[in-house]
Amino acid sequence: MWFDAWSQVARVVLVGTAGYVWLVLVLRVTGKRTLAKLNAFDLVVTVALGSVLATILLTSDVSWTEGATAVLTLVLLQVLVSWSSTRFARGRSVVTASPSVLLRDGRLLEDAMRRNRVAASEVRQAVRSNGVGGLDLVALVVLESDGTLSVVTQDQLGDGSALEEDASSGGRSSGRGSSGRGSSGS
Repeated sequence: MWFDAWSQVARVVLVGTAGYVWLVLVLRVTGKRTLAKLNAFDLVVTVALGSVLATILLTSDVSWTEGATAVLTLVLLQVLVSWSSTRFARGRSVVTASPSVLLRDGRLLEDAMRRNRVAASEVRQAVRSNGVGGLDLVALVVLESDGTLSVVTQDQLGDGSALEEDASSGGRSSGRGSSGRGSSGS
């Protein structure tokens, strides 16, 4: 069908506008964390928010109030999970992957790359994107929890304090410091 009735078109415009304003307001109030780079939980919430907005726009069986409640529920859950993950290591480990070292001292770590499903060509691309011409000049390439690849060159290694918390070839503490000023590439 191409057209049913002007009343349905008007409903989509009105509910769409109200839903959009509500979503922007809720996201603005809950802060920057809601809009940050996505981990697995953030991605699920983002997709669910889009689905809710589409549902209240196109399905007259779902009222605007029900849709607004669903948006608020999802965003509040995201805030709760973010809050718990910043305060409790166990909460963080449930929703956020640990960084993994994919290259150390110019050598690709095949097991870590296989475990994280990253191709050698992706690591090389990240190195090139950071203006480095040879793997031998790289101290570390780290697959971050948000999916980006951070490249730390030998001359940027510093005291290694940036990796003390959790990056390793297997996701556990490596016991070796690694990065002070690495830049990210994807």
